[in-house]
Amino acid sequence: MAGRATPSGVGTAIGSLPGQDIDAALALVADALPDLPHLPELPARGAGSDMIGRTAGQLADLHVDLQPSGWRLVARQGLDEARARDQLERDLDALVPALPGYDGVFKVQLAGPWTLAATLELPRGGKAVADPGASRDLADSLAETAALHLADVARRLPAARLILQLDEPALPAVLAGSVPTESGFGRVAAMDATLARERLAAVVSAVDVPVVVHCCASAPPLSLLADAGASGVSFDLSAGVDLEEVGGLVERGVVLWLGVVPSLGPGVPPTVRQVLEPAREMWRRLTFDADRLPSSVVLTPTCGLAGASDGWARTALRLVVQSARALGEAANEDALA
Repeated sequence: MAGRATPSGVGTAIGSLPGQDIDAALALVADALPDLPHLPELPARGAGSDMIGRTAGQLADLHVDLQPSGWRLVARQGLDEARARDQLERDLDALVPALPGYDGVFKVQLAGPWTLAATLELPRGGKAVADPGASRDLADSLAETAALHLADVARRLPAARLILQLDEPALPAVLAGSVPTESGFGRVAAMDATLARERLAAVVSAVDVPVVVHCCASAPPLSLLADAGASGVSFDLSAGVDLEEVGGLVERGVVLWLGVVPSLGPGVPPTVRQVLEPAREMWRRLTFDADRLPSSVVLTPTCGLAGASDGWARTALRLVVQSARALGEAANEDALA
């Protein structure tokens, strides 16, 4: 069931990487993220390889095409959707030579139901989130899509233990009523939090693997994500979170996926000590035992790395892994003292 424990004490990436070569991207992931590799998104390849296009292109029983304003729901499959599906199929096939016989944990990502609804246009215009029926259909379709996508990955990596990440960067805007209307002059009415949780929960409960929900926007609704059934919540630690809310999640056993490494190169790379200090400071303020920290977190970049240079992407992945290992080593030293 979806509530199975997510990994902890390791470093991984959010999803996107720079470049256009899936074989090179998977080689980087396999080398740099040995404990928790993932299927990367490569938006530089163009439409259909980004977070929204990749997910929208494989929606079950729904179809999309690409307009100047973005992806739009339509009545039947067209060339844009077919290209997105074909590209993902080739990416999945590339997993076989990249990770032969892999039997560890492997992560895949899809856009969440509310980020899809806030981004996709209706056939006659306007965001799908403004139409209750359309947003319900999107969530239902995504639930089926997630299960099918995981099955496709499992056929390529039959020994791997899969986890699903749902990306919900637009959810705070949906809840706050700040999603722009088609004209750009108005805003779509705020979504009821209970309905938002229920629709997200429907997707989470549709899969038989642990689910992590990622939101890199400011003030992410962490409790709502956990209440929807997520066994891990992923957020930018510098984006402003409610510590009381975070503490409640730790007590519930929800794993915190902490964005602690910048997604864009800061010039001089931070040291492992500098990467870990915000996490340790948060933990001190929460007053939990220090030795609980490694088993309660996964470390990540603050968001996707599509905008980074190749060099910084590699450095960022190295830093999250080194930092996660340093946390574990420190805890072991304390236990042996």
